[in-house]
Amino acid sequence: QVQLVESGGGLVQAGGSLRLSCAASTSVFSFINMGWYRQAPGKQRELVATITSGGSTTYADSVKGRFTISRDNAEKSVYLQMNSLKPEDTAVYYCNRRDSRWDWGQGTRVTVSS
Repeated sequence: QVQLVESGGGLVQAGGSLRLSCAASTSVFSFINMGWYRQAPGKQRELVATITSGGSTTYADSVKGRFTISRDNAEKSVYLQMNSLKPEDTAVYYCNRRDSRWDWGQGTRVTVSS
């Protein structure tokens, strides 16, 4: 059973930055396409960024130009650099496979104040 551990969230003012990290407990991490997801209060979980095993990335329109996803296969980790944060970015952020087949971790909470 793969465990996902997210970290790096917190409270930040609008316009600020945060860097989220996610560590995965699997030896096949380097072969897996990964994603960052978020769930705002009262809303469904949404996909915000993906990265393939080869490093190609995609972003939701709402975060394009502000967020950057990256990975370190040696560390079995995926990262989300979030700049120019907005109050609407407030959510619990999760990582998972791009097809979300692993069990979800506890997530990391991001709160952006206006």
